[in-house]
Amino acid sequence: MTLGRALFLDRDGIINHDPGYLYRREDFVFIDGIFDLARAATSLGFRLVVVTNQAGIGRGYFSEDDFQRLMHWVKAEFAARGTPLARVEYCPDHPTAGIGAYSRSSDRRKPGPGMLRDAAAALDIDLSASIMIGDKASDAIAGQSAGVGINLLVSTDLAEAAAAPAGTLVVPSVVAAAAWLGTRGTAPAII
Repeated sequence: MTLGRALFLDRDGIINHDPGYLYRREDFVFIDGIFDLARAATSLGFRLVVVTNQAGIGRGYFSEDDFQRLMHWVKAEFAARGTPLARVEYCPDHPTAGIGAYSRSSDRRKPGPGMLRDAAAALDIDLSASIMIGDKASDAIAGQSAGVGINLLVSTDLAEAAAAPAGTLVVPSVVAAAAWLGTRGTAPAII
């Protein structure tokens, strides 16, 4: 059997603007270029997989049901554009600020690789042929730890870029990431 490949997408900061602990549809604003990125990826045979820390659940700011309702709508928005999300992985745990059952360390919480590995196992994904895109160094660290072939950091923050693992590709915006993927190789800066 031939394994597939995935474009792993962080949610807050890549799919949507991040106002902090987002769980309401009325507060959800898509990032410019996200659907161009999704179209470029799907046209190249990548499956779209969301991997997102959701400590707001663990902190008690909103419930898993609130998160699931919002993501049901997000999935419908992607599907309506011909770019369906194959899977949504999330980690509600937080090692110090979580409450109750959510107060724990987990390798699913980025920078741990657990969400990527779990999605790869569920979808028969070749991690080495896949791409992780996020806006924090922890996203690139998770991708590298999971064995993802290309880790892309969307950031203009020099400190964030410096904290990313060696070999991380850095672009200033999701629009730039879409352009890079669309041309498959006019390389952004490598740190």
